[in-house]
Amino acid sequence: VQLQASGGGLVQPGDSLTLSCAYSGSTFRDWDMGWFRQPPGKEREFAAAMRWSGGTTKYAESVKGRFTISRDKAKNMIYLQMNNLKPDDTAVYYCAATPRVALSGLSLLSSYDYWGQGTLVTVSS
Repeated sequence: VQLQASGGGLVQPGDSLTLSCAYSGSTFRDWDMGWFRQPPGKEREFAAAMRWSGGTTKYAESVKGRFTISRDKAKNMIYLQMNNLKPDDTAVYYCAATPRVALSGLSLLSSYDYWGQGTLVTVSS
């Protein structure tokens, strides 16, 4: 299984940005997909996740209402649409994948077996 994240960059507060993650190496049937982020000097944290088959989504409170996770099954792609970006959203963003876990495990780093290389998002004026 390989994951390739892209789309990061430097944006201003209030801007929007969409991250992409390409998946390969599995049919991904019943796999769960997530986005995590690691702010400078801090630990990696959960941002958003979704069920591959069912579309159930989960978000961290800090991004709820501003970020949207989505998928394109035909292209084996997962996206993270980020609106109204804030300086606190500055981080390296990682996509991750795992065979289906309990709903309560969607937000846990330890639930995910495969990780992309990360893409840097900097929000600054």
